[in-house]
Formats: sequence, structure tokens, C-alpha cells
Amino acid sequence: MTQKALLLKEARTPLVLVDNHPIPHPDDHQIQIKVTVAGLNGHDQKIRDLGIFLSRTGVPAVLANDVVGTVVKVGNAVTSFQAGDRVVSQADFAVGTLQNGLQEYAILDEQFTARVPSTITDDDAATLPTNLVASLVALFHDLPIPAPWSPEAETFDYQKSTLLIIGGGSFAGRYATQLAKLAGIGRIVVVGGSQEVLEGYGATHVLDRHGTQDAVLESIRAIVGDDLIYAYDAVNMPAGQLLALNALSGHKKGYFTRLLPLPIDHAKVLNKAAGFEVGNVLGISSERPELCREFWRRVPEYLEKKLLMPMQGGYQVTSGLAADRVNDILDSFQDGGRVKHAHVHL
Repeated sequence: MTQKALLLKEARTPLVLVDNHPIPHPDDHQIQIKVTVAGLNGHDQKIRDLGIFLSRTGVPAVLANDVVGTVVKVGNAVTSFQAGDRVVSQADFAVGTLQNGLQEYAILDEQFTARVPSTITDDDAATLPTNLVASLVALFHDLPIPAPWSPEAETFDYQKSTLLIIGGGSFAGRYATQLAKLAGIGRIVVVGGSQEVLEGYGATHVLDRHGTQDAVLESIRAIVGDDLIYAYDAVNMPAGQLLALNALSGHKKGYFTRLLPLPIDHAKVLNKAAGFEVGNVLGISSERPELCREFWRRVPEYLEKKLLMPMQGGYQVTSGLAADRVNDILDSFQDGGRVKHAHVHL
């Protein structure tokens, strides 16, 4: 049995449409879905144009790790899903993966998949996986903040903790704000984005990102003083990441993590006598299985109780596995282009 799929046959070449790609079948703990929405992010463009992750997946590769669809078959050991369920998942980057979204049928790992409540559209659900998991890993793995369901949570004082999030207008920044609220962090300071939206998600302070870095830093310091320990940057290149680093406390050890792991000029990080650690987010469910398994199991409840709200709108939509249109979308991600998230309807 074969299907249509968009394939990357070689790095630095366009995706091509084929109609004879094998339909993958589920192993014991996997499910097969008919894909309805494949979500594209900036990393998909980097896979195509730079070859990142291809050493893991091999070629030909199918892109799109944000996947929504309807269950067709389940593996022999699957207990959480049945045929007909509507689900969302972060597909894997593993060697030989058959899971990604730019194909008619895909295979998903049961433990990193969630049923989609009837109140949430396929498009809104497709905004969840990559951006949400990146912020999940940033907060509860890279920063020493325990996940709220972990045993360590019993002795951690969330209410007295402060988190700085840079990039509140991004999907990742907005999901980070929601996760911080879900955990019960008492002071959530967000730079950038809509004040009304972010306060609705749980931000206690929303600061304008415009103006000089020194001016924004002064605004942050007016709130946190010299006591900030935790900071996350969801958007900036290294020069912009200095804002969060310089906001960290000088007399307490600080922790900073970021989505763009490029070299920082540490000479421009000032007055950090107590030191700091810099983390690089690897927001892949299968790479952080203990954390992500427990999170994905809770996602349906969080969505139903509106403890977690998917993004509504803000994404570009195209229909069909049309190679030219999908390649154009990937082109638009280059150099921080106008498109931040795009959905292909199958």
C-alpha cells in the first residue's frame, strides 16, 4: 500500500511530491492516523535548507512534527486510543522515523499523543506540539523548576518564585506563560506581546519590548530587583539574549535557557558574582521522555478545563500536498520572515 507524500530527498533541495511512498504500519505502542493537519515551523526550513536532524532521520525525509489526525489503526499494546479518535502529537526526529505529517498516513507514539477535545479545532490543536513542548522542556527541564506533577513539586515554593519570559508574542512565549501559571509561579514577567492576551494566560507583568535594551532592562529590574533566578528567551538571537542574562540576580546563582543556542558574548554579561548557567532547549518529546510522557497524558484534561489554551489563528493555511506551495511556505521562514507557523490541510 502506498500514499502521497512530500519528501526531502537531499538537503538543500526542494521538497518533491511522490505518490508511491509506503504507508507505515504501527508497532505495538504506536498508532496509525490519517493526517488532517501538518504544522510547519522554522525548524522544518532549517532541515530542508541546512540539513539539521537529517543525520538522525536519514533521507528521504518527511517533514512536519506537529501532527493532527484521526486514528485508523492501533498497535497490539495500545490502551489509550482506538480507531476514530481525533488526536494531536509531536512526531519524532528519530532515525528512520515514519511519523511526520506531510503524508496521508503517519505513525505516532502512543506516549506522546493526546486526544483532542471536541471544542478544539484541528488547526488550533496543531499549534500545540513543537511550541508547547519547547516551553515545557525550557521551564521544567532546563530551568531547575520541577514539573508540578513531580515528587519534587511538593517542596518547591512556586508562589514565591519569579520567571522572566522574553518573547511573549510568540507561540512558544505564550505557551510558556500558560505553563508558568499552571505550575503556580507567583510572579510571571513577560516581555513582548499583547498585555490583554498574556494577562489572560496568567502573566502578572507584561512589558513593552520596544525601546533600548537598557530601558527594557530597567523596567524588568523595577519589578524583580536583583533577585531574579529564572529566565527563558523564546525568540532572540544572542545579542538579544543579553537582556534576560543581565536581568538575572548578581548575588544569587541564575538560570537562563533559550531556543536559539548560539554563542553569547559573555563579556557583555555584567555583575554576576554568583554565576549563572545557560541551557539550550531541545524541545523533542522523545528526547525528554519522562517529563513529556507525563505531560502528554495530562494534555486532554488541561485542554478541557482550559488550564491550557491552544493558539487561535495566527497561522497560515494551505490545502493539499502541493510541493510548490509548501516550499514557498518554508522559504518564508528564512531570516525570521513573516510566517511563524503554517498548517497544511490534507
